[in-house]
Amino acid sequence: MIGDLSVVALIPARGGSKGISGKNIKMMAGRPMIDYTIRAGLESRYVDDVVVSTDDEEIAQVARSCGASVPFMRPAELASDTSKTVDAVVHARDELLAADKHYDVLVLLQATSPLRTAEDVDAALEMFVQKDRASLVAVTPVTEHPVHMCTIDDDGMRHALLPGVNGTVRRQDMPPVYRVNGAIYINNADEITLDTSFNDNEVGFIMSAEHSVDVDDLDDFARAERILEARNGRSQS
Repeated sequence: MIGDLSVVALIPARGGSKGISGKNIKMMAGRPMIDYTIRAGLESRYVDDVVVSTDDEEIAQVARSCGASVPFMRPAELASDTSKTVDAVVHARDELLAADKHYDVLVLLQATSPLRTAEDVDAALEMFVQKDRASLVAVTPVTEHPVHMCTIDDDGMRHALLPGVNGTVRRQDMPPVYRVNGAIYINNADEITLDTSFNDNEVGFIMSAEHSVDVDDLDDFARAERILEARNGRSQS
């Protein structure tokens, strides 16, 4: 709990990944990738329960062996390539309520962000409470600043993505810009509906680029694994 608020960490992890076969439980630096996200929840000072939502029995078995709870299986219609994350979240929240498990705060942790830590989760929850429980999303600084980016209309005319910012501004004077990194989303559990857009959460919690790697393809996987191996090496030295 944080204060008097009960907290559940929900990890959606469907089977059938197209980019990397068995991605969520593929071994990464000696552990199933999902284990890093489960540990971030289990090692948090504030998270009461870590729940995995999956349609895949093998993922469920691995998740349980890593210490997470898998109290229900996700229906196949909520685990397709076109399914929305919010559909799985609402289903999980409602299944927990039906089992008399009510939580004040839901922390959404995606298994594809293995570098986010328990310390990140705790700091985000503290900010969530400090901001009067306004919905929160983790962000990271962009590597290519959008001050020089644009859209082009049907007449070939450019339209700046950041209107009002002079394109000749020095790099050191450019306003900080961030992107959603997909690692942490925090919402009041009873306010989540099928119309909720987690990427539009109000408060931005800034995370380092190293902790913000989102594993979508094999290159991302290899990069995350290198960082984890280096992190493990530092912890053992």
